[in-house]
Amino acid sequence: MRVKLDPSALRRTKWYEYFVRFVFGGLITAMTGIIAKKFGTGIGGLFLAFPAIFPAAATLIEKHENQKKQREGLDGSRRGREAAAIYAAGTAMGTTGLLVFATIVWRFLPDHLTWIVLLSGTLAWFVVSATMWQIRSRC
Repeated sequence: MRVKLDPSALRRTKWYEYFVRFVFGGLITAMTGIIAKKFGTGIGGLFLAFPAIFPAAATLIEKHENQKKQREGLDGSRRGREAAAIYAAGTAMGTTGLLVFATIVWRFLPDHLTWIVLLSGTLAWFVVSATMWQIRSRC
């Protein structure tokens, strides 16, 4: 599968679908802040790893694929689930990159300049995630 940019997808997405993603992500972020305040930043950090947008996005992807097939007169339920599964695979690869990012920040931030550590972690996240995608696409 080739990664490509499809700006027309922005027009196909309804305003309320963006709203659902925004609200869900905001609620998770707020809950993480409350947990961190009550139980400490170490515990709060565990919840920062929650994929705030993924559940809402996966259900919307499934719905869009299902609707696309139904417009063609086909049952799109299987295709919708497959599209969401591919999205989940990409999320897993990005999450592995996030683990590398978090490890770099955790280990180096106390003793180094913040912007250098964050930039290094971001570059490492990108390299790890993109490398994993390349490996997967060749298998």
